[in-house]
Amino acid sequence: MANWSEADIPDQTGRTALITGANSGLGLRSAKVLAGMGARVLVAARDTERGNRAVAEIGRNAELVELDLADLSSVRKAAAQVRERTGDKLDILMNNAGVMGTPFTRTTDGFELQFGVNHLGHAALTWLLLPAIKDGRVVTVGSQAARGWGLDLDDPNFERRRYSISASYSQSKLANLIFMMELGRRAQAAGLNLVSTGGHPGMAATELVGNSVKLRTKSVVGSVLTWGMAQFCQSVEVGALAQLRAATEPGLRSGDYFGPKWAMQLWGPPTKVRPRAAAFSEELGRRLWDVTAELTGVTPDF
Repeated sequence: MANWSEADIPDQTGRTALITGANSGLGLRSAKVLAGMGARVLVAARDTERGNRAVAEIGRNAELVELDLADLSSVRKAAAQVRERTGDKLDILMNNAGVMGTPFTRTTDGFELQFGVNHLGHAALTWLLLPAIKDGRVVTVGSQAARGWGLDLDDPNFERRRYSISASYSQSKLANLIFMMELGRRAQAAGLNLVSTGGHPGMAATELVGNSVKLRTKSVVGSVLTWGMAQFCQSVEVGALAQLRAATEPGLRSGDYFGPKWAMQLWGPPTKVRPRAAAFSEELGRRLWDVTAELTGVTPDF
């Protein structure tokens, strides 16, 4: 499709979607669109007040799931609730939430925050939901930042090397893509119908960058930056199209990945794009899978 849009989304009636970080930005837009097309949408959010506001804004077909990806006990609790509330029938898991550009911080379980939230929390959630999503679609929300730095699986939590904000974020987003590919390979080998896809928004006017600056500077710079991005970047409505296409287009296969069509994947309607080459490495996939299982204590059962 030359210029894919929300009008190309098939009817979603009877389907159930869980979207992490659905209280704002790309996640909230995705939730609104899917709910508007008839899907039951589980809004996963750490802040219950903001989550409830999002549910009210989305309206019908939306309900809240409390989830803190920086706390594995919360991840386990949320996964158990989702399985119970859906009767182990989840059609879409959209791993959308994320943190970016944070100062050095540890999660509740001692992981570096960006790697812990963006990759480990989502990987654990996906694994814990395998009985529910085994015939559905897992959508990974990526980033062009994955092309910046590599992935250090010997020290992913910066316990020995010097912390770098950009290196940490980049490796967390590269880990997302490697995990997306490895999940697809493992599901296929196990004979499951699970499809592992993804998409990235390019330059979208979300609150992510501004909020990260606020964390570092505690000043008005973050608010100014958020305003500036709204003036010069594509809208959240356009930015969310890649992950919505990955979630809803019929006939996709594991590894299909979407990004903006124009200006080096920064703007425009979503088209199929190729992730960084490292994402296709089966060796990296196996190593990341094993390291993730060891760190989270979650054993994926196919």
